[in-house]
Amino acid sequence: MPRLREVPKGEADEKVAQPLYAQLFGDRDPVTEPGTATGTRGDWWTVFAGSPDTLKHAAQGFAYYRSGRRKLDPVLRELGQTWAGWATGSQFVFSQHCKSLRGLGVAEEKIEAIPTWQTATCLDARERLVLAYADRLVMHQGRVPDTLFDALKAEFSEEEILELTYITCMYQMHAVMSRALRTEFDDRDDPVTEVPAPEGFNALDFLGGERKKD
Repeated sequence: MPRLREVPKGEADEKVAQPLYAQLFGDRDPVTEPGTATGTRGDWWTVFAGSPDTLKHAAQGFAYYRSGRRKLDPVLRELGQTWAGWATGSQFVFSQHCKSLRGLGVAEEKIEAIPTWQTATCLDARERLVLAYADRLVMHQGRVPDTLFDALKAEFSEEEILELTYITCMYQMHAVMSRALRTEFDDRDDPVTEVPAPEGFNALDFLGGERKKD
């Protein structure tokens, strides 16, 4: 379950949350009857409904990137979003945007190649360039070499680059928040925990040290 409280339908903000609940869940209360068309529980929405202004701002971000006013090719945009999910370790963001790529008609071979895009031969030059830039945004915190940025400017307009930068970073934020709040597919324990040593094991024996005498 998420780390923050989910807001039931009867308590949801009438102007912001209620219309979104109706769009996603129909007449159901998403807290007691969860589930969306994409296979998620939908608890991202019910958690964000705890702050109507935050939910409204996030929903406006979704409308922004889906707008027909965007100059950037939607497939390239989705590559940046999908990489943000993968690189941040958010199964939720990665899964949702793999689905979006599929909906845009992207070949399965390319979708499956995203985690190893650096060596994938099925991706074209523009797609690899977008993923290289997205990697620098997400994994290197915006540390982009001039040579890479010059290559972007040779291929894309400045407006397209700004859109790609904004949307990729927005989805890095969503990926981080989903993991922190444990929403949707990111509701899982951290796999990196200590594995207990066998009974009788002594760390000093392993390290070759000597035990202190009392």
